[in-house]
Amino acid sequence: MSEAGLIILPSTKYKRGFEDEKEFSVTSIIQYDSSCLPCYSSIGLLTITLPSVVYAHREANDEVDACNILVGHERVHFTAYTPTFTTKEYCQSIPHLGMTNLVFDYDGKGLRNLTVEFEVTKEPEGTRVFYQEPTKIKSGTVNGVVDFSKFGAGNYLAHVAIVHKDKSLDSHIPFSVGLEGESSDNLPIKSLFIVALIAVVVYLMKQAANKRSARPSDV
Repeated sequence: MSEAGLIILPSTKYKRGFEDEKEFSVTSIIQYDSSCLPCYSSIGLLTITLPSVVYAHREANDEVDACNILVGHERVHFTAYTPTFTTKEYCQSIPHLGMTNLVFDYDGKGLRNLTVEFEVTKEPEGTRVFYQEPTKIKSGTVNGVVDFSKFGAGNYLAHVAIVHKDKSLDSHIPFSVGLEGESSDNLPIKSLFIVALIAVVVYLMKQAANKRSARPSDV
């Protein structure tokens, strides 16, 4: 007869029905059979790997939100490209030092009839590295080119300001250049790995179940 025991899994949160949206925690306890120890090893690996994939997906969404500059009640989307190095687009972190294309896109039409000023400064010095004088951008898009190799790696601010007479409403977002390496875009590979791991777990559990059913019953 195979050895049996209990496995206590980490506390997991669930939600009840719509009538009660409060979350509650349960401790999952499952009975195991020593003939399927590979199953539990795979399940353990799955519980470690899956949260990292979910977080990576959430982080990508957060990156998109962080690229928006709120100017008054309007949004301006900031994007940076380094065509000399890669075709990827960046926002919060530009890994390469060199010629960089900066693009400011109006999310709506509210700013097109207003006088708007664009500026990029290196912090904390406040050194200006790009400037677009106040003007009405009817197209809704401003393009600029900056050679960041002339200013060095560091932290920068992208400013967008509404200018009216002698008053200015400034908004900005921070970004870095040359401080962080190129992140690997391996989310699809991780997802495929998770699917394959789940298939292995299911296969091993079926094999273990077949072995148990084939054994003579204990008297």
